Amino acid sequence: MRRSRCLFIALGVVLVATACQREPGASAPDAAPAGTASIPTAQSPANGTLRWSNAVVWSGDLNACRQGEAAATRECLMKAMLAGGASDDAVTAAEQLSSAGELAHVVAWHDQDGIGVATVNYPFRANTNEGTRLIDASGKRIDVDNVQLDDTLRADPAVQALLATDPQATPFAPAQAAGTGPLDGGGVRLLYRTPLRDCHACPDLGSVQMGYDFDAKRNFISQQLVPVAP
Repeated sequence: MRRSRCLFIALGVVLVATACQREPGASAPDAAPAGTASIPTAQSPANGTLRWSNAVVWSGDLNACRQGEAAATRECLMKAMLAGGASDDAVTAAEQLSSAGELAHVVAWHDQDGIGVATVNYPFRANTNEGTRLIDASGKRIDVDNVQLDDTLRADPAVQALLATDPQATPFAPAQAAGTGPLDGGGVRLLYRTPLRDCHACPDLGSVQMGYDFDAKRNFISQQLVPVAP
């Protein structure tokens, strides 16, 4: 059988102050490939119907994709995963993640207060080789590393103060889990913080804290800036 894949998401943010101050960003859905090459699998599920679970996890050897003409290509990644015993769900998830010119696959999974948390590996990146997706009860995937300095975040007083001192400061993934909290009606909020720096190798100037809210049934509600308690 042969397949191709797609996806989606949403955003909101918070910030924390350290040596300097910081700012927030926004999160977006996983993009879907407009035209993706099909890789044969034994029993691949339909692209749009795959619900991520611990079945999408795979960890194996990708050395074959680091050399020669097939180096760092989507097709090489899929074939290497199949050769390495990856499940059909793991290959499907990797195809979904590898839809915007980057290659990635899921390397770990755990449950956090009823929310699926998938650790994503970007094996061929020069920097930031790890990311996180939150998976709600409906299967929606939220990328906690897609934090951008939009106009709303720039209007925040703490962000303005930071940018006044360090105008080049920007969020640098990966975001780190920063705790959870209950919401009215049985919901839950997951917090993630993203450091703010002038460059990859520069020291942190502060951090952006984002709150991801889920209802009692663990469906994603919204994301917003959540001030960090002093």
